[in-house]
Amino acid sequence: MVKKIKVGIIGCGGIANAKHLPSLSKLEQVEITAFCDIEKEKAQQSASKYGTQEAKVYEDYKELLNDSSLDVIHVCTPNSSHAEISIAALESDKHVMCEKPMAKTSEEAKAMVEAAKRTGKKLTIGYNNRYRQDSRYLKQLCEKGDLGDIYFAKAHAIRRRAVPTWGVFLDEEKQGGGPLIDIGTHALDLTLWMMNNYKPKAVLGTTYHKLGQKKNAANLFGSWDPEKFTVEDSAFGFITMENGATISLESSWALNTLDVDEAKCSLSGTEGGADMKDGLRLNGENLSQLYTTKVDLNDGNIAFYDGEQENEADLEARLWIECIQQDTQPVVKPEEAFVVTQVLEALYESAKTGRAVYLDGEK
Repeated sequence: MVKKIKVGIIGCGGIANAKHLPSLSKLEQVEITAFCDIEKEKAQQSASKYGTQEAKVYEDYKELLNDSSLDVIHVCTPNSSHAEISIAALESDKHVMCEKPMAKTSEEAKAMVEAAKRTGKKLTIGYNNRYRQDSRYLKQLCEKGDLGDIYFAKAHAIRRRAVPTWGVFLDEEKQGGGPLIDIGTHALDLTLWMMNNYKPKAVLGTTYHKLGQKKNAANLFGSWDPEKFTVEDSAFGFITMENGATISLESSWALNTLDVDEAKCSLSGTEGGADMKDGLRLNGENLSQLYTTKVDLNDGNIAFYDGEQENEADLEARLWIECIQQDTQPVVKPEEAFVVTQVLEALYESAKTGRAVYLDGEK
Protein backbone atom coordinates (compact mmCIF):
# COMPACT_ATOMS: atom_id res chain seq x y z
CA MET A 1 0.00 0.00 0.00
CA VAL A 2 1.41 3.38 -1.05
CA LYS A 3 2.07 5.74 1.84
CA LYS A 4 -0.23 8.76 1.84
CA ILE A 5 1.44 12.13 1.44
CA LYS A 6 0.14 14.44 4.16
CA VAL A 7 -0.19 18.07 3.13
CA GLY A 8 -0.61 21.26 5.15
CA ILE A 9 -1.94 24.49 3.64
CA ILE A 10 -0.74 27.86 4.95
CA GLY A 11 -2.98 30.64 3.67
CA CYS A 12 -6.57 29.64 2.90
CA GLY A 13 -7.55 32.50 0.61
CA GLY A 14 -8.38 32.73 -3.07
CA ILE A 15 -5.43 30.91 -4.66
CA ALA A 16 -5.57 28.05 -2.17
CA ASN A 17 -9.27 27.44 -2.73
CA ALA A 18 -9.24 28.11 -6.48
CA LYS A 19 -6.15 26.08 -7.39
CA HIS A 20 -4.23 24.16 -4.74
CA LEU A 21 -6.98 22.54 -2.69
CA PRO A 22 -9.27 21.37 -5.53
CA SER A 23 -6.31 19.81 -7.37
CA LEU A 24 -4.70 18.18 -4.34
CA SER A 25 -8.05 16.74 -3.24
CA LYS A 26 -8.28 14.78 -6.52
CA LEU A 27 -5.10 12.83 -5.78
CA GLU A 28 -5.63 9.46 -4.12
CA GLN A 29 -2.12 9.50 -2.66
CA VAL A 30 -2.73 12.79 -0.82
CA GLU A 31 -4.40 13.66 2.47
CA ILE A 32 -4.84 17.32 3.40
CA THR A 33 -4.58 17.24 7.17
CA ALA A 34 -3.69 20.77 8.32
CA PHE A 35 -5.00 24.24 7.47
CA CYS A 36 -3.73 27.63 8.62
CA ASP A 37 -4.91 31.19 8.12
CA ILE A 38 -4.64 34.36 10.20
CA GLU A 39 -8.43 34.42 9.83
CA LYS A 40 -9.23 31.11 11.49
CA GLU A 41 -12.69 30.97 9.95
CA LYS A 42 -11.15 30.71 6.47
CA ALA A 43 -9.00 27.78 7.59
CA GLN A 44 -12.04 26.09 9.12
CA GLN A 45 -14.07 26.51 5.94
CA SER A 46 -11.28 25.05 3.80
CA ALA A 47 -10.79 22.18 6.24
CA SER A 48 -14.47 21.28 6.22
CA LYS A 49 -14.49 21.14 2.41
CA TYR A 50 -11.12 19.58 1.61
CA GLY A 51 -9.65 18.16 4.80
CA THR A 52 -9.71 14.72 6.38
CA GLN A 53 -12.02 14.13 9.35
CA GLU A 54 -9.04 14.58 11.70
CA ALA A 55 -7.76 17.73 9.96
CA LYS A 56 -6.39 20.38 12.30
CA VAL A 57 -6.90 24.13 12.00
CA TYR A 58 -4.39 26.81 13.02
CA GLU A 59 -4.02 30.59 13.12
CA ASP A 60 -0.23 30.50 13.62
CA TYR A 61 1.77 28.76 10.88
CA LYS A 62 4.56 27.95 13.36
CA GLU A 63 2.18 25.72 15.30
CA LEU A 64 1.23 23.91 12.11
CA LEU A 65 4.90 23.31 11.28
CA ASN A 66 5.34 21.56 14.64
CA ASP A 67 3.19 18.72 13.29
CA SER A 68 5.82 16.08 12.43
CA SER A 69 3.29 13.96 10.53
CA LEU A 70 3.15 16.48 7.67
CA ASP A 71 5.23 15.77 4.56
CA VAL A 72 4.45 18.78 2.39
CA ILE A 73 3.52 22.43 2.91
CA HIS A 74 1.80 24.64 0.34
CA VAL A 75 2.45 28.34 0.99
CA CYS A 76 -0.44 30.44 -0.34
CA THR A 77 0.08 33.70 1.54
CA PRO A 78 0.87 37.27 0.39
CA ASN A 79 4.26 37.69 -1.28
CA SER A 80 5.84 39.41 1.73
CA SER A 81 5.69 36.22 3.80
CA HIS A 82 6.67 33.66 1.15
CA ALA A 83 10.32 33.46 2.14
CA GLU A 84 9.80 33.46 5.90
CA ILE A 85 7.22 30.69 5.86
CA SER A 86 8.89 28.59 3.15
CA ILE A 87 12.26 28.61 4.91
CA ALA A 88 10.65 27.71 8.24
CA ALA A 89 8.77 24.86 6.57
CA LEU A 90 11.91 23.50 4.90
CA GLU A 91 13.76 23.67 8.19
CA SER A 92 10.94 21.73 9.87
CA ASP A 93 11.74 18.84 7.49
CA LYS A 94 8.94 19.40 5.00
CA HIS A 95 8.86 19.78 1.23
CA VAL A 96 7.46 23.11 0.02
CA MET A 97 5.30 24.31 -2.85
CA CYS A 98 5.23 28.12 -2.67
CA GLU A 99 2.88 30.19 -4.80
CA LYS A 100 4.40 32.56 -7.32
CA PRO A 101 6.27 34.82 -7.26
CA MET A 102 8.99 33.15 -5.24
CA ALA A 103 9.56 36.21 -3.02
CA LYS A 104 9.49 40.00 -2.95
CA THR A 105 13.27 40.32 -3.27
CA SER A 106 16.12 38.34 -4.77
CA GLU A 107 17.79 38.20 -1.36
CA GLU A 108 14.75 36.41 0.06
CA ALA A 109 14.55 34.10 -2.96
CA LYS A 110 18.23 33.23 -2.64
CA ALA A 111 17.70 32.38 1.03
CA MET A 112 14.91 30.00 0.00
CA VAL A 113 17.18 28.23 -2.50
CA GLU A 114 19.89 27.92 0.13
CA ALA A 115 17.42 26.55 2.69
CA ALA A 116 16.30 23.84 0.27
CA LYS A 117 19.91 22.82 -0.38
CA ARG A 118 20.78 22.92 3.31
CA THR A 119 17.84 20.80 4.40
CA GLY A 120 17.74 18.44 1.44
CA LYS A 121 14.00 19.05 1.03
CA LYS A 122 12.27 19.81 -2.25
CA LEU A 123 11.15 23.33 -3.09
CA THR A 124 9.10 24.45 -6.08
CA ILE A 125 7.18 27.57 -7.11
CA GLY A 126 3.61 27.68 -8.49
CA TYR A 127 4.23 28.68 -12.10
CA ASN A 128 1.23 26.69 -13.31
CA ASN A 129 1.27 28.09 -16.86
CA ARG A 130 4.16 25.76 -17.67
CA TYR A 131 1.64 22.91 -17.54
CA ARG A 132 -0.70 24.20 -20.24
CA GLN A 133 -0.90 22.09 -23.39
CA ASP A 134 0.51 24.83 -25.61
CA SER A 135 3.36 25.49 -23.18
CA ARG A 136 4.35 21.83 -22.92
CA TYR A 137 4.26 21.32 -26.68
CA LEU A 138 6.29 24.44 -27.40
CA LYS A 139 8.83 23.44 -24.76
CA GLN A 140 9.34 20.11 -26.53
CA LEU A 141 9.94 21.92 -29.83
CA CYS A 142 12.49 24.18 -28.16
CA GLU A 143 14.28 21.21 -26.60
CA LYS A 144 14.37 19.45 -29.98
CA GLY A 145 16.03 22.49 -31.50
CA ASP A 146 13.25 23.20 -33.99
CA LEU A 147 13.55 26.94 -33.35
CA GLY A 148 17.35 26.89 -33.29
CA ASP A 149 19.11 29.51 -31.16
CA ILE A 150 16.36 31.68 -29.63
CA TYR A 151 17.87 35.16 -29.54
CA PHE A 152 14.75 37.37 -29.30
CA ALA A 153 11.59 36.85 -27.26
CA LYS A 154 8.60 38.72 -25.92
CA ALA A 155 6.88 38.00 -22.60
CA HIS A 156 3.21 39.04 -22.69
CA ALA A 157 1.02 39.82 -19.65
CA ILE A 158 -1.45 42.49 -20.76
CA ARG A 159 -4.99 43.03 -19.49
CA ARG A 160 -7.16 45.87 -20.77
CA ARG A 161 -9.13 46.30 -17.52
CA ALA A 162 -8.76 43.49 -15.00
CA VAL A 163 -7.34 44.93 -11.80
CA PRO A 164 -7.68 42.46 -8.89
CA THR A 165 -9.52 44.45 -6.23
CA TRP A 166 -9.67 41.76 -3.52
CA GLY A 167 -7.08 40.66 -0.99
CA VAL A 168 -3.81 42.62 -0.88
CA PHE A 169 -3.06 42.88 -4.61
CA LEU A 170 -3.01 46.70 -4.49
CA ASP A 171 -0.80 46.82 -1.38
CA GLU A 172 2.83 47.42 -2.35
CA GLU A 173 4.16 46.51 1.10
CA LYS A 174 2.57 43.05 1.11
CA GLN A 175 2.91 42.28 -2.61
CA GLY A 176 6.09 44.07 -3.67
CA GLY A 177 4.43 45.50 -6.76
CA GLY A 178 1.50 45.27 -9.13
CA PRO A 179 1.02 43.52 -12.49
CA LEU A 180 4.75 43.03 -13.07
CA ILE A 181 5.20 40.83 -10.01
CA ASP A 182 1.68 39.36 -10.27
CA ILE A 183 1.20 38.34 -13.92
CA GLY A 184 4.40 39.56 -15.56
CA THR A 185 6.16 36.94 -13.45
CA HIS A 186 4.25 34.14 -15.25
CA ALA A 187 5.13 35.49 -18.71
CA LEU A 188 8.79 35.92 -17.79
CA ASP A 189 9.00 32.44 -16.29
CA LEU A 190 7.52 30.91 -19.46
CA THR A 191 9.92 32.84 -21.69
CA LEU A 192 13.10 31.99 -19.77
CA TRP A 193 12.00 28.36 -19.56
CA MET A 194 11.41 28.10 -23.30
CA MET A 195 14.80 29.69 -24.01
CA ASN A 196 16.46 27.63 -21.26
CA ASN A 197 18.41 30.77 -20.52
CA TYR A 198 18.86 31.85 -16.91
CA LYS A 199 21.80 34.22 -17.22
CA PRO A 200 20.51 37.82 -17.38
CA LYS A 201 23.06 40.56 -17.95
CA ALA A 202 21.18 43.86 -17.71
CA VAL A 203 17.63 45.19 -17.53
CA LEU A 204 15.92 48.50 -18.21
CA GLY A 205 12.42 48.99 -16.88
CA THR A 206 9.59 51.51 -16.65
CA THR A 207 6.49 51.47 -14.46
CA TYR A 208 3.36 53.61 -14.67
CA HIS A 209 0.64 54.60 -12.26
CA LYS A 210 -1.65 56.35 -14.71
CA LEU A 211 -5.05 54.64 -14.83
CA GLY A 212 -4.94 53.55 -11.19
CA GLN A 213 -5.76 57.13 -10.20
CA LYS A 214 -9.13 57.08 -11.96
CA LYS A 215 -12.33 56.93 -9.92
CA ASN A 216 -15.30 54.73 -10.84
CA ALA A 217 -13.20 53.06 -13.52
CA ALA A 218 -14.47 50.28 -15.72
CA ASN A 219 -12.99 47.03 -14.44
CA LEU A 220 -13.76 43.31 -14.71
CA PHE A 221 -13.70 42.94 -10.93
CA GLY A 222 -15.46 46.19 -10.07
CA SER A 223 -14.04 49.69 -9.72
CA TRP A 224 -10.92 50.04 -7.60
CA ASP A 225 -10.30 52.56 -4.84
CA PRO A 226 -7.60 54.98 -6.11
CA GLU A 227 -6.53 55.66 -2.52
CA LYS A 228 -5.66 51.98 -2.01
CA PHE A 229 -4.07 51.49 -5.44
CA THR A 230 -0.44 51.87 -4.30
CA VAL A 231 1.22 49.72 -6.98
CA GLU A 232 1.88 50.30 -10.67
CA ASP A 233 -0.92 49.67 -13.16
CA SER A 234 1.52 48.76 -15.94
CA ALA A 235 5.22 47.96 -16.32
CA PHE A 236 7.53 47.26 -19.23
CA GLY A 237 11.05 45.93 -19.47
CA PHE A 238 13.98 45.27 -21.78
CA ILE A 239 16.26 42.41 -20.72
CA THR A 240 19.58 41.42 -22.25
CA MET A 241 21.16 38.06 -21.52
CA GLU A 242 24.83 37.14 -21.17
CA ASN A 243 24.75 35.28 -24.52
CA GLY A 244 23.38 38.36 -26.31
CA ALA A 245 19.72 37.30 -26.41
CA THR A 246 17.05 39.95 -25.83
CA ILE A 247 13.67 39.76 -24.07
CA SER A 248 10.93 42.39 -24.16
CA LEU A 249 8.47 42.14 -21.26
CA GLU A 250 5.07 43.83 -21.04
CA SER A 251 2.66 43.66 -18.13
CA SER A 252 -0.49 45.53 -17.18
CA TRP A 253 -3.74 45.24 -15.26
CA ALA A 254 -5.17 48.34 -16.94
CA LEU A 255 -4.02 49.66 -20.30
CA ASN A 256 -5.78 51.32 -23.20
CA THR A 257 -5.07 48.62 -25.76
CA LEU A 258 -6.84 45.87 -27.67
CA ASP A 259 -3.67 43.79 -27.84
CA VAL A 260 -4.48 41.64 -24.80
CA ASP A 261 -2.49 38.52 -23.88
CA GLU A 262 -1.65 36.97 -20.54
CA ALA A 263 1.01 34.43 -19.56
CA LYS A 264 2.18 34.01 -23.15
CA CYS A 265 5.42 34.39 -25.04
CA SER A 266 6.70 34.93 -28.57
CA LEU A 267 10.00 33.39 -29.62
CA SER A 268 12.34 34.10 -32.54
CA GLY A 269 15.16 31.68 -33.28
CA THR A 270 17.64 30.97 -36.04
CA GLU A 271 15.58 28.05 -37.39
CA GLY A 272 12.03 29.24 -36.73
CA GLY A 273 9.66 31.20 -34.54
CA ALA A 274 6.59 30.63 -32.40
CA ASP A 275 3.93 32.59 -30.59
CA MET A 276 0.79 32.03 -28.53
CA LYS A 277 -1.18 34.91 -30.02
CA ASP A 278 -3.87 32.85 -31.76
CA GLY A 279 -3.41 29.39 -30.36
CA LEU A 280 0.10 28.04 -30.84
CA ARG A 281 1.55 29.28 -34.12
CA LEU A 282 4.86 28.25 -35.65
CA ASN A 283 6.62 30.10 -38.43
CA GLY A 284 9.72 29.61 -40.52
CA GLU A 285 11.19 28.99 -43.95
CA ASN A 286 11.18 25.76 -45.96
CA LEU A 287 12.39 25.23 -49.53
CA SER A 288 12.80 28.99 -49.98
CA GLN A 289 9.20 29.63 -48.92
CA LEU A 290 7.89 31.13 -45.70
CA TYR A 291 5.34 29.12 -43.74
CA THR A 292 2.97 29.59 -40.80
CA THR A 293 1.46 26.59 -39.01
CA LYS A 294 -1.19 26.52 -36.30
CA VAL A 295 -0.77 23.51 -34.04
CA ASP A 296 -3.84 21.38 -33.26
CA LEU A 297 -3.59 20.51 -29.57
CA ASN A 298 -6.95 18.78 -29.29
CA ASP A 299 -5.66 15.22 -29.65
CA GLY A 300 -4.03 15.28 -26.21
CA ASN A 301 -0.82 13.73 -27.56
CA ILE A 302 1.55 15.72 -25.40
CA ALA A 303 4.16 15.14 -22.72
CA PHE A 304 2.79 14.38 -19.24
CA TYR A 305 -0.64 13.58 -20.69
CA ASP A 306 -1.75 9.95 -20.48
CA GLY A 307 -5.25 10.19 -21.92
CA GLU A 308 -6.79 11.76 -18.83
CA GLN A 309 -8.22 15.24 -19.03
CA GLU A 310 -6.19 17.34 -16.60
CA ASN A 311 -6.09 21.09 -16.42
CA GLU A 312 -2.79 22.78 -15.66
CA ALA A 313 -3.51 23.06 -11.94
CA ASP A 314 -4.29 19.34 -11.63
CA LEU A 315 -1.18 18.43 -13.62
CA GLU A 316 0.96 20.76 -11.51
CA ALA A 317 -0.27 19.16 -8.29
CA ARG A 318 0.12 15.58 -9.55
CA LEU A 319 3.64 16.03 -10.90
CA TRP A 320 4.70 17.84 -7.73
CA ILE A 321 3.49 15.02 -5.47
CA GLU A 322 4.98 12.39 -7.80
CA CYS A 323 8.38 14.08 -7.73
CA ILE A 324 8.31 13.74 -3.94
CA GLN A 325 7.27 10.09 -4.10
CA GLN A 326 9.85 9.26 -6.77
CA ASP A 327 12.58 11.57 -5.44
CA THR A 328 12.99 13.42 -8.73
CA GLN A 329 13.41 17.11 -9.51
CA PRO A 330 10.28 19.30 -9.66
CA VAL A 331 9.26 20.79 -13.00
CA VAL A 332 9.86 24.30 -11.63
CA LYS A 333 13.29 24.35 -10.04
CA PRO A 334 13.90 26.94 -7.29
CA GLU A 335 17.06 28.16 -9.03
CA GLU A 336 14.98 29.06 -12.09
CA ALA A 337 12.35 30.88 -10.03
CA PHE A 338 15.14 32.81 -8.28
CA VAL A 339 16.26 34.27 -11.62
CA VAL A 340 12.68 35.40 -12.35
CA THR A 341 12.59 37.25 -9.02
CA GLN A 342 16.06 38.68 -9.64
CA VAL A 343 14.96 40.16 -12.98
CA LEU A 344 11.67 41.52 -11.63
CA GLU A 345 13.46 43.22 -8.74
CA ALA A 346 15.97 44.76 -11.17
CA LEU A 347 13.15 46.04 -13.38
CA TYR A 348 11.53 47.79 -10.42
CA GLU A 349 14.89 49.25 -9.40
CA SER A 350 15.54 50.47 -12.94
CA ALA A 351 12.10 52.10 -13.08
CA LYS A 352 12.82 53.98 -9.85
CA THR A 353 16.31 55.16 -10.81
CA GLY A 354 15.80 55.65 -14.53
CA ARG A 355 18.97 53.67 -15.20
CA ALA A 356 19.80 50.20 -16.44
CA VAL A 357 20.56 47.62 -13.74
CA TYR A 358 23.42 45.22 -14.40
CA LEU A 359 23.19 41.75 -12.95
CA ASP A 360 26.62 40.44 -13.94
CA GLY A 361 28.65 42.97 -11.98
CA GLU A 362 29.27 45.41 -14.85
CA LYS A 363 28.52 49.13 -14.64
